[in-house]
Parts: sequence; structure tokens; C-alpha cells
Amino acid sequence: MNGTSKRTQRFPVPLLIVMSLMFFWNMSRNINDILIPHLKRACQLTDLQSSLVQSAFFGAYFLMALPAGMYIQRKGYKAGMIAGLLIALLGAALFYPAAETRYYPLFLGALFIMAAGFTFLEVTATPYISKLGDPDEASSRLSLSAAMGSVGATIAPYIGSLMLLHKEDIPESVMKNYSAEQLNVFLSNEASLVKLPYISLALLFLAMSILLYFIKLPSIKDETPVQHSFKNIFNYPHTLLGVLSVLCYLGAEVGIVSFLIRYSQSLHIQGLTQQKAALFISLFMGLVLIGRLGGAYVLKKIVAPRMLLISAGGALVLVFLAILANGYFSMFLLSCVGLFTSVMYPVIFTLSIRGLGSYTKTASSLLIMGIVGGALVPPLMGYVSDKAGIRWSFIFPMICYLYVIFYAISGHQIKNKA
Repeated sequence: MNGTSKRTQRFPVPLLIVMSLMFFWNMSRNINDILIPHLKRACQLTDLQSSLVQSAFFGAYFLMALPAGMYIQRKGYKAGMIAGLLIALLGAALFYPAAETRYYPLFLGALFIMAAGFTFLEVTATPYISKLGDPDEASSRLSLSAAMGSVGATIAPYIGSLMLLHKEDIPESVMKNYSAEQLNVFLSNEASLVKLPYISLALLFLAMSILLYFIKLPSIKDETPVQHSFKNIFNYPHTLLGVLSVLCYLGAEVGIVSFLIRYSQSLHIQGLTQQKAALFISLFMGLVLIGRLGGAYVLKKIVAPRMLLISAGGALVLVFLAILANGYFSMFLLSCVGLFTSVMYPVIFTLSIRGLGSYTKTASSLLIMGIVGGALVPPLMGYVSDKAGIRWSFIFPMICYLYVIFYAISGHQIKNKA
């Protein structure tokens, strides 16, 4: 035990760097919620087209989770982190030519590559932090790192709104009166706003990759055998239903924050600009942070299935009431959903891997792939928004929470087919 404690004290810098990575990639990920309304204007997009920002981003997580895991298993944690930073660097740098050309598919490609890098970092960071020091203190290190990630997610919408959105909204009626040349200049200037934040991120990722390369990191290897047979996972229906539950939980959360600014515009609230509306996204993510900090205590008092039922039920009621309400109250109700979603993932994850034994890590990979919900739900909401109005699009988060309620009631129960 003493040797382990000394190892922890010997590597405070690597621990700080890895936690910093969690802060910056969560911050980068949640700027997407500001990027959606910004690119909608700069590239003259529909709600469906603008929602593809999340499809490109979370689609990369879905496609790259397993390749990233295999690369890290072969090359090690340090190589995985450096590779992730360099890939994210490339994606961030591509925002410059995307802004120059105002070519939306290039923006989506840049986001996909950037998210692929974040996938390497996410698959690496959590297990590495858990093993970087005294095993008895692993949970506290993971809680601290998750909190740092949530702080990054909370401040990102505010910072992004200052850099990408205007203090006063520019009405569509004003833009319609521009000549073709004036409109082209205006839209080019709008697109150019992304250059500073994303080139700054690229330089940050470069600096951190160089720092990681020269810093000595402890070599940590997995000691337990891992079963990789996905076929055998089908013998555990509660795990497969859990993957779908992760998809629904995350899809609903991403869908809500993706369209929160756009929804605020539909309410026609006097004085509520897009930049000010971004504060409701920060409130949403801030409540997620508060919920996660208090979740460890609450979960000691309430059994996991019941906690999941309360969380999903509360989120469902809030979204339903928000659809019926108007003004600031409607915005506030949607923001409060963040408090109820805060503990969903750890609860779903815990319920989904019960009784899996040596297949636990394989199931964990599948659960991570459930993040594809963030790529699927926003386009569905965008399509309905374009066809029937944005208020109707929030039916999809409600459907997602209904499924999570089903999982909390019966879907989580172990029914091993083996």
C-alpha cells in the first residue's frame, strides 16, 4: 500500500494533465450547442441540416470507440492520449479552411475528426485515472475528474456564445434586404468567427501532446483477462436493453441542449437574444454538475432502479410541461432537465453490466457505443422542427425518457439466456 501511495505522489503532473484533458474535451464538445445556431446562420441551413453537427460528432464516437480501444490495448495509455490529441488537433485546424470556404460538409468533417480524437482520450482517460495511484482512492479521483469535465461543459456554452453569437440578434428581415454581395460578405464574416476559438484549441492540443510526450508516465497494464466475444453478450438481454437506454438518455440530453437556443427564438421573448439564451444551456450543464456531485450521496439512500425511474420520470414531466408553457418558465423547465439526467448514465451503466463476469469490459464497449444516440435524436428533432415547428420536436426526448422508464421498471432485470 505504501508503494502505491508513493507512486501516486510521484505522478501528480500526469494526473493533473489527464484531468485537464477531460476538462478541455468536455468544453470543446459542448461548444457544439452554440455552433449549431451559428452555422445555421453562417451556412444558411435548415434545422435538420444544422443538427448534423451532433451527428458528425457523436457518430465519430460510435465508429471509433472499438478501434480506439484496440489501439490503446496494443500501444498503451500514453500513446492513446497523444494520438487522441493529434487527431483532435487536425480536426480543430480544419475549421480554418472550412470557415474560408463556408463549405458545411467540411465543417462536419472537421467535427468528425475532432471527435475521433476525443474518443481516444475518453477511452483512455477513465481507466488510466482509476489505475494511476492508490486503488482505494480510485473513486475519488474519478469523481474529481468527472467534476472537472462537467465544469468544462458548463462554461463552454457561455464562452462559445461570446465568441460566436452577437449581443443583439440580426433579424432575418434585415438579412433579406442585403444585396447578394452584402449577404456574401456578412455570411463570410460570420463563418470566420470560428477561426479564433478552434485554432486556439488546435494549439492547445499541440502543446498538451508535446507535454505528454516528454513527461514520464507510469506504465499500466490490464491484469485481468478480457472476453471479447460480442456474440455471448446476446445472452444478457438486460445489457442490450441497457445499450438502448444509454442511446435514449444521451440522445434526449443532446437533443434538448442542441435546440435550446433555437427554441428560445420561437418563444419570442423580449430581450432574450441567442447569446443570452446560451446561459440556459450553461444552467442545464451546471445542474448536471450539481446532480453528479450529489448523486454519490443520493444513490446510497435510493436503490439504482428506483433512482433511474425518478430521474427519467422527472425529466419526462419537465419536458412535457415545457412544451405546454411559454416564456422564461418554459426555458427554465427545460434547463432543469439537466438535474434529472445527471445520474442516469452511471445508474444505467451499473445496471447493464451486472452479472457479466469476464464479459464486463466487452459490454462496457457496447455501452460506450450507445453514445450514438447523440447523433440520431437531434436530426429527428430537426426534421420535425422543419416540418411541424420546433415545439413538436421535443416529443422525441419524451419518447426517449419513456423508454428509460421502461428500463428502470423491468428492462434492467437479469434474464440470462445461457
